[in-house]
Amino acid sequence: MSMLYLDNAATTPVRPEVLEAMMPYLTRWYGNPSSHHTVGEAAADALADARARVARVLGLRAGDIVFTSGGTEANNLAIKGIPVAAALRRGGAVGALRPAHVVTTPIEHESVLESVAYLERVHGFAVTSVPVDQHARVSTDAVTQSLRDDTVLVSIGYANNEVGTVQDAAALAAALRERRVPLHLDAVQAAGWLTLSATELGYDAISLAGHKVGAPKGTGVLGVRGRIPLEPLLHGGGQERGRRSGTEDVAGAVGFATALELAEAERVEASARVGAIRDRFIARVLDRVPSARLTGDPVNRLAGTASFTFAGTSGEAVLLELERRGVVSSSGSACAAGSDEPSHVLLAMGIAPELAQTAVRFTFPRWLTAPLDAVADAVEASVAAVSTPGR
Repeated sequence: MSMLYLDNAATTPVRPEVLEAMMPYLTRWYGNPSSHHTVGEAAADALADARARVARVLGLRAGDIVFTSGGTEANNLAIKGIPVAAALRRGGAVGALRPAHVVTTPIEHESVLESVAYLERVHGFAVTSVPVDQHARVSTDAVTQSLRDDTVLVSIGYANNEVGTVQDAAALAAALRERRVPLHLDAVQAAGWLTLSATELGYDAISLAGHKVGAPKGTGVLGVRGRIPLEPLLHGGGQERGRRSGTEDVAGAVGFATALELAEAERVEASARVGAIRDRFIARVLDRVPSARLTGDPVNRLAGTASFTFAGTSGEAVLLELERRGVVSSSGSACAAGSDEPSHVLLAMGIAPELAQTAVRFTFPRWLTAPLDAVADAVEASVAAVSTPGR
C-alpha cells in the first residue's frame, strides 16, 4: 500500500539538488575550513559562499549568519545568548551578570520555552508570557504593554508549528524598534511559506532549520544583526566570528543555502497553490465530519497546515486509522511525540484538555499539486471508526 506523507512540519525529504550540491564537500573538498592548505581553503570558500547566499535570502549581512545544528540550537543561542550578553553589560563589573526581563508567549516551541525557563531558573531573569487568543494570535499591544525598562528580548514564533497561525511580525518589530527592544523570530516553520526578509519584517534575530526546507537534519541558522551583542553557547576555537565554536559542517552549510534558495524561489507560487488545496481540504473535512473543529487562525495561517480536533475520539487512535488507510500525519509537534499530555499550544488557546487530546495535524509539502479529497474521505472514515458512541 502506498503512503501519503502529510507530516512535513516535522521534517521534509532532502532534495536531490541539495544532495548534489553537498556531495563535493563530503568527498573531494572535505577539508577543515580553518586549515591553511588547498583542500581547507576550498572548504572555507564554500562556507563563505553559503553564508553569503543565506544572507541574501534573509536580507542580512554575511557576517550576521551563524550556522548551527538546527532550529533548537538557533533558538537556544538567541534566547540565552542575547539576554546574557545584555545582562553582562548591565552588570558593570567584569564577569558580573545583572538579570533582566524577557518576553515570549505560551505557544512557543519547547526549545524557546525551555531556554526561557533556564534563564529564569539559573540566572534569575524575569519572564513574561503574553497570552494568545482562541486562534493562537498574540496582540502587538499586549506585547508592548508587557515591556519593562529592563526588557532585553522578545521571542515570538513567526508561524506556530502545531496550528499554523501566523503572527504579524512586521507590526511587532516596528513597535519594539520604537522601544529599542530586540525581536527574535522563531521562523523554523515559516521558511518556504512566508517572507523571511529582514527589510520587510524588521526583526533583529531569526532562527531557521534546514530539514524543514529540504536540507538534511542537523543543519540550521541563526541570523542576528551585528549590532546585537551575543554570548556564545559553545566555546572553543572561535569559529563563526566567535559566536559558535566548533569545526563547521561545510557540506551542511552548502546544503542549507541551496535548500533555502530553492524554497525562496518557489515560495510565492507554492504558497498560493498549496493554500488553495488546503482550503478545499479544510472545507471538505468540516463538511463531512460533524465533530471536526479547525484549530488556529482561519485566515492568517500557513498555506501548508490544516489542524483539527475531533471531539469524542482519541487523536492517536485517529492517526492509527489514517495510517491504515495510507495517510501519515501527526497529533502535533514531533518534539512532543509520545507524550500523554495535551498540547500546551491548544491549552493556551483555551481548548479543554480532553478536546486537545483529540488533535490531528496535516502538514503538506510545497510540491503538492493534487486535491486531497481522498484524504478528507479517509479522515471521515477514520473518525467514524474510533468515535465514542453518543458523543
